[in-house]
Parts: sequence; C-alpha cells; structure tokens
Amino acid sequence: MKKQNRAAMRRRQRTHSRSPWSCLLSMAALLLVGVLCAAALSAGEENTADEDEHARQLASQVAGSVMPPEELPPNALLPPPAQKGTVAGREPKTADGWELLLVNRWNPIPEDCSPSLIQLKNGLYVDERCYPALQRMMDACRGAGLSPVICSAYRAWEDQELLFQSKVSQLEDQGYLLEDAEAEAGTVIALPGTSEHQTGLAVDIVDLNNQKLDRSQEDTAVQGWLLAHSWEYGFILRYPSGKSEITGIIYEPWHYRYVGEAAAKEIHSREICLEEYLEG
Repeated sequence: MKKQNRAAMRRRQRTHSRSPWSCLLSMAALLLVGVLCAAALSAGEENTADEDEHARQLASQVAGSVMPPEELPPNALLPPPAQKGTVAGREPKTADGWELLLVNRWNPIPEDCSPSLIQLKNGLYVDERCYPALQRMMDACRGAGLSPVICSAYRAWEDQELLFQSKVSQLEDQGYLLEDAEAEAGTVIALPGTSEHQTGLAVDIVDLNNQKLDRSQEDTAVQGWLLAHSWEYGFILRYPSGKSEITGIIYEPWHYRYVGEAAAKEIHSREICLEEYLEG
C-alpha cells in the first residue's frame, strides 16, 4: 500500500511540475489565435472603409462638396470601365451623329456604347471626342475671371447603380414605399443604363464659390457665363427649367451635355431641350 501511495505522489508531482509549461503553451496558443482574429477583423474593416469612402465620393458628385478646380491635361487615354448592359425591354433611340445620342428613362444606352475615355487631372473621365471642346470652354470661362469646377463626369454602371439605390434608401427612410421611392429617385438620379453620365458626354459644372448641386447654382457667375456661352463650344444645359415632363429629370442648372456646335446653337436659340430638337 505504501508503495502505491508513493507512486501516486510521484505522478502528482510530475503533473504539477509540467503544469506551468502547459499553461504557458496554452496562453501562447490563445494569444496567436487572438492575433490572427484581430488581423482578419482589421482587414475586413479596411475593405469596408474603402467601400464607404467610394460611396461618399460618389455621393459628393450629386449633392454636397466637390473636388477642387482642375485643369484638363494633355491626352492621356485610358481604357473605359466596362458597361453592364441596358434596361430590358426598351429599344434605344439613336441619331445620325454620336454626339446626338439620346439617353433618358425612355431611351437607354445602347449595348454597343463604349466611349473612349480621357482622364482629367482630378481623376474624372470624359469621352475623348468632346474633350477639345470642353478644354476650350473651361479655358474661356477661366479667362473671364471665373472659377468653374467639374465635379462629375463619366460614371460606370456600378457607380450609377450605387447612387440610385442610395437615393431610394434615403427616401424609404423618409417613409416612402419602395415603388414610390424608386419613382421619385428616378427624377433626381437616373436609373442605371439611362444616365447621360454613362456616355461620357455629360459633365456637372459648379462655381468654386458655391459648390452645392441645388437651385442656388443658377445664380452663380459661372452658370451665368455658361448659359450665355456654352453653346459656342457645342454644350447645352441638358435639363432646363420647365422641361422636366419632357426630359424626365428635374431642373439641373449644373448639368451640361455635348451635342456639337450646330445642334447646340439651334437648341440655345430656340430655347428647347434635346428631346424637342431630335423630334423636330
């Protein structure tokens, strides 16, 4: 019996002698797992932060602060981001010239529309074919002592969809039903596939001294100059006041579209919109 007791005591002693090392190993293993989990969580937070920042930058293109003034650089052509189809069940309406492509809620972007884009200094893109005219117009406006800012230009399908869904969610939070929210959002932000920004022919231009995309923009010196002279460079105010039922978009005193000098001159002199010009 005494031998058995002594053997049991020796086993307990060996067990106790190993326990500090066992504890240290266990703690090290737990610490390693914790570090790995923290790293994974941090990576996930960084990805989410990148997505949130992209969404904020897009939102600033349609409401709020905009980027600083830019100068259009020498040609630096880049491949255009891929488009993602068109609105199902609708046939696009086209005109003879590329610059007269009609895009609105009833006439979606054709599937073969793939503009060759040129990057502006502030990172935005436009169709390279309207770039020279845009360069001349911006230079002339600045030459008049003004400070125009291009705050939005080409948008990829994904970006337009993000903006549209963000507006829908905002309206739903205000109490709109989903169907009503989508209809109301479509009067402010075009449904993906029906936005002129996806063609690369449209730019939003604001005054450096008033960088809000609202009706107050019409009272700025920049908009006064553009209304008087943009047609000379082939651009028109695309969504003028009193034409919303025809264009499907609210009055936007900042949204300019390239249509070519001949069309712009007639549209300006007759005080009509692009839809009326094409129908006439």
